[in-house]
This record gives sequence, C-alpha cells and structure tokens, in this order.
Amino acid sequence: MQHSFDSIAALKAFVGQPPVSGDPILVDQATINTFAEVTHDKQWIHTDPERAAVESPFKTTIAHGLLTLSLLTGWYHRCFSFPNRKMALNYGFDKVRFTGPVPSGVRLVGSFVLERVDDLSENEARCIWHVEVKVEGAHKPVLVATWIMQIRY
Repeated sequence: MQHSFDSIAALKAFVGQPPVSGDPILVDQATINTFAEVTHDKQWIHTDPERAAVESPFKTTIAHGLLTLSLLTGWYHRCFSFPNRKMALNYGFDKVRFTGPVPSGVRLVGSFVLERVDDLSENEARCIWHVEVKVEGAHKPVLVATWIMQIRY
C-alpha cells in the first residue's frame, strides 16, 4: 500500500507511525557486478565468487554497502506519493551504518519511519526518516540510517 501526503500537515500527522516496508528486492551477482562497474569498485569480495568462496568469511560475494544504501530511493518512491508536491530534494544522510553483510542472492527489504518534520518556511520542510534495510526474514538490519528529505508544496 502506498501512503500519500498532499501537504506538510499530512506528513506531520504521519510522524511516529509504524514502519512502512517496501517489497523485497533481489540482490544477485549481476546486480552487484553492475554496481561495481558503475562505481569502479571492483574489489574481489564483491565481484569474484570463486575467490570469495575460499577467502571471504562469508563464503560468497557480498553487496557493496553503498549499493544497499542506494536501493532506498526505489522503495521510498514505491511506498510514498506526494500529490501537489512542487519539489523534493535528497538533503542527505546522518548516522549511516552498515551493520551486516548482504550476501549475493538474498532479497532485501527497506523500511521507513518518519521521525520528525521540521518547518523551513511556508510550505517547505525537512523530513527526518529512520530507515532500515534487512535481509528478507531476518530480524537484524544490514543498514540503519537517518535520511533527510526536503520537500516543498
């Protein structure tokens, strides 16, 4: 279900609600390799399954932490809509932590809790989201962060 916010007041009313989770996303070796190509980060722990099977403590390749972080945008746009919005900006992240490995072949789920909405000016605010990413079915997150989005209506 997509949550819709047509105003800053609607966002403020949503503060503190239970987490909203996106649909699982498969992070397979092809996805990891594509990310490695785009970012020029081809470290073997991400891109060499044979070597990882022998030398990695995870016995497989793992996704880049920044790949996991970048998936948040897709979940965010599928979980939330903003009718009447004039502008939105990714203001940045605070306290980003990669708290566990993401082995190749797992499905990840991102979740969002709106912690705070700070007024900037009339019809403009910063939204402070607590975000987590978990391997599907796991209890412990592999990523925890505070994401700040600026929005204008």
